[in-house]
Amino acid sequence: MELVTPSYGLLFWTGLTFCLLLFVLTKFAWKPILNMVNTRSKAIEDALKEAEKARHEMQQMHAENERILKEARAERDAILKEAKDAGSKMIDDAREKAKSEGAKLLEAAKSAIQSERNAALSEMKAQVATFSVQIAEQLVKESLASESKQQALASKLAEEIKLN
Repeated sequence: MELVTPSYGLLFWTGLTFCLLLFVLTKFAWKPILNMVNTRSKAIEDALKEAEKARHEMQQMHAENERILKEARAERDAILKEAKDAGSKMIDDAREKAKSEGAKLLEAAKSAIQSERNAALSEMKAQVATFSVQIAEQLVKESLASESKQQALASKLAEEIKLN
């Protein structure tokens, strides 16, 4: 059974070696190990803070991008609406201009037609008057062709003059 239970000498030297090793480690190695563990812990903590900060910045950038996209869409819609309104206004202005020019042309045409009509009527009146004078001249010539007709007309005119 001696193999299972250690001897007191072995326990003493093992305990003494452990305490000596613990003392040496505490005196010389414990502080550097703790410093290294603390440094590592601080580095991990800083990395987590940086990751959280980066995540927060990413969220802000995403929100900023969304805001910029929204503004760009609104600006695009405003520009399209303005262009559509300007196009409609240009079309309406062109229509109004065409209508007014058409009305002016129609009025000018009516005026030209009226002046041509008046000129034609004046010319017709002049021709009718000329023809009437020519016809009356021929009728007078025919009616006064004989001398007896001339004397009858002269006496009739003389009577009218006496009556007046």
